[in-house]
Amino acid sequence: MNHDLFAVLTDLAIPFERIHHPAVYTVEQARRLIPQKNARAAKNLFLRDKKGKRHMLLAVEDHKNVLFKDIEEQIGVKHLSLASPDRLQRYLGVTPGGVSLLALINDHQGQVEVFIDRALWSGERIQAHPLVNTETLILSIEDMAKFIEYTGHAIHFIDA
Repeated sequence: MNHDLFAVLTDLAIPFERIHHPAVYTVEQARRLIPQKNARAAKNLFLRDKKGKRHMLLAVEDHKNVLFKDIEEQIGVKHLSLASPDRLQRYLGVTPGGVSLLALINDHQGQVEVFIDRALWSGERIQAHPLVNTETLILSIEDMAKFIEYTGHAIHFIDA
């Protein structure tokens, strides 16, 4: 089942601001190439456990250094690592650079756990790539929560 992200946002009555920009693959590129808006920018990491049985999407404020050991303690998983581009495509339907909370629309089986840094969620608006790294959408935190709920995922908050 293929969902059109923009059709879903429209159906859910979620307004957004859409920004087109050159492709970005890192936080540094995003800061340089995406116009600064009054919205929290996220660093999104697609993670797996050692055995590859659990997959997690972690969203934190873009300026934070993520210490896997701290995250492992909070979520009760040992040996976290970044998942491969193949796993990223298989579970979230995106390529490196396009990872965001909006990619949860492609996790039809609900196999990806969602972890969000409390500090990221404390703002009013959030930036997210709409499945590609050449655009950024700005949504309210409330609307992002509504979208995540629509995808069937629960949000687990952590302190990164």
